[in-house]
Amino acid sequence: MAKSHKPVVWFPFAAGGTVIAFFIPVIVVLTFMAALGHIPPGLSYEKMHAFASNGLGKLIIFGVVALSLWSSAHRLRCTFYDFGVRADTLVAIVLYVAAIAGSLLSAVYLLQI
Repeated sequence: MAKSHKPVVWFPFAAGGTVIAFFIPVIVVLTFMAALGHIPPGLSYEKMHAFASNGLGKLIIFGVVALSLWSSAHRLRCTFYDFGVRADTLVAIVLYVAAIAGSLLSAVYLLQI
């Protein structure tokens, strides 16, 4: 039986869905609190900059951004298909290239911190 490469492709999608489910609601609530002026002491600019300057912090931020983009690209691809857009190859190329570009840009910006 031939080996399948599907697990390699599906891993980022599944991991991105998990990241979105666990982290994005917390990020939204904390952002909303900050917008209202209720910034928790652990989320001050200095502490967040120190976290983003650390190598592990950069890796965590990159993981959240890249995996979220990959998962969102796949979900949008499925949504386009459900809405009747049958140019699946074109949609897949555009969405996955956008996810790759967003991941690369986030890596470039994180390396500049």
